[in-house]
Amino acid sequence: MSQQMHQEISRERTIAKSISFSGTGLHTGKTVTMELDPAGEGHGIVFCRCDMPGNPLVPAHAEYVTVTSRGTTLEKDGISVSTVEHLMAALYAMDVDNLLVRLNGPELPILDGSSLKFAEAINESGTIEQNSVRRYYSPKKEIVCTFENGTELRVIPAEEFSVSLTIDFNSDVIGVQEALFDKNTDFISEIAPARTFVTLKDVLPLLKEGFIKGGAVENAIVVADHKLSSDQMLLLEKIYPGFISEKIEKGYLNPEGLRYKNECARHKLLDLLGDLFLVGHHIKARIIAKKTGHKINTTVAKIMRNELLQNSNERVTVYDPNSEPVCDINAIKQLLPHRPPFLMVDRIIEMTPECVVGVKCVGINEGFFIGHFPDEPVMPGVLIVEAMAQVGGILVLSSLDEPNRYSTYFAKIDKVKFKKKVVPGDVLIMKLWITSPLRRSIVAMRGEVFVGNSLVCEGEMVAQVIKNK
Repeated sequence: MSQQMHQEISRERTIAKSISFSGTGLHTGKTVTMELDPAGEGHGIVFCRCDMPGNPLVPAHAEYVTVTSRGTTLEKDGISVSTVEHLMAALYAMDVDNLLVRLNGPELPILDGSSLKFAEAINESGTIEQNSVRRYYSPKKEIVCTFENGTELRVIPAEEFSVSLTIDFNSDVIGVQEALFDKNTDFISEIAPARTFVTLKDVLPLLKEGFIKGGAVENAIVVADHKLSSDQMLLLEKIYPGFISEKIEKGYLNPEGLRYKNECARHKLLDLLGDLFLVGHHIKARIIAKKTGHKINTTVAKIMRNELLQNSNERVTVYDPNSEPVCDINAIKQLLPHRPPFLMVDRIIEMTPECVVGVKCVGINEGFFIGHFPDEPVMPGVLIVEAMAQVGGILVLSSLDEPNRYSTYFAKIDKVKFKKKVVPGDVLIMKLWITSPLRRSIVAMRGEVFVGNSLVCEGEMVAQVIKNK
């Protein structure tokens, strides 16, 4: 695969084979192993904490951002994953849409403080094109976010993605720096090698309190804005024996020097790429950034993500009743043990190994309308969830050799929200994605139900696949 980002690619991509990394966590200082696994269409980037009971999942979405002080941390249901931005930047620039990231700890390995090893490994693995069309986030109008310290981030509608970034931290050493990124930028050679940077003014208090235990000059640029005091020199000598000398006054303390004159700006651009990818899609916009950091990056990513989710047209599958279904009612009855009046799906109109779309036509003759409610018929929410589960069950059972010998049972239902009532005459379009593939008889899915362009229900579910007696 090319090292450059190609916005003209119109289909989703995943990596061609699994990739493993092992290294130190920046904040804990503990060794962590990480495996990148290919994922199916519509899966997105999802982190899996393999060290936790049940292997909980944390999607790489902006709404799960919690901490941004020393990197970007995601948290869902009390399960966190930190320092995700360097990997996310590599995935964005290397055109990866779908990936499962397995971790045995709470943070990603810092490696050399850049995205280089991630990008090189993805480039060596290669990526494969999938069937599903890639969806982009395109702002409807300009987004402007400013903070009191002069930080500013603008997202301007455009046909192609580009970034223009400027940093100025009032530092005599760093100075004013600029960095650019567009379709002609070679990410591996121009952006990925840029390392994270810290000033001694900021890092010394953290070191004193026992934070950033994995930090070292091997994985960060260290900037001295002033001559060190004797106490500061003693602290650094204690943490990094042999590193401090009487000659240290001001400047970059890394013995090997910088990789670029504007390496700090290039790394801030790298962070911005990773944080903005939390919108969940690649982006078509012109980005202008000034003095940005994780807080403003993720604030804007949340704005973009909310706009994307509110625009239901980005999520709706169009149902054409004239098209031949993937599974008609007879094929569905071959897969599911359910029968009328409890069979809640009429046809399957789309199905891939990771995603399925089913249709349910709601008629006034449905038995539950007799009592729910006689004068104002409304489909019970629990039956909408059941219909989703049946569609998901079709996807799971269709992958088995003898599906008629198995049944699916609820193990968990979570995050269910009902947005609008369902009444006779409505046609339910139910779309489900596998978020954790079938393993040891357990599978996890996320579902959305639409009537027309309106989202009426969404939720997450875990099911157990059991062989019939």
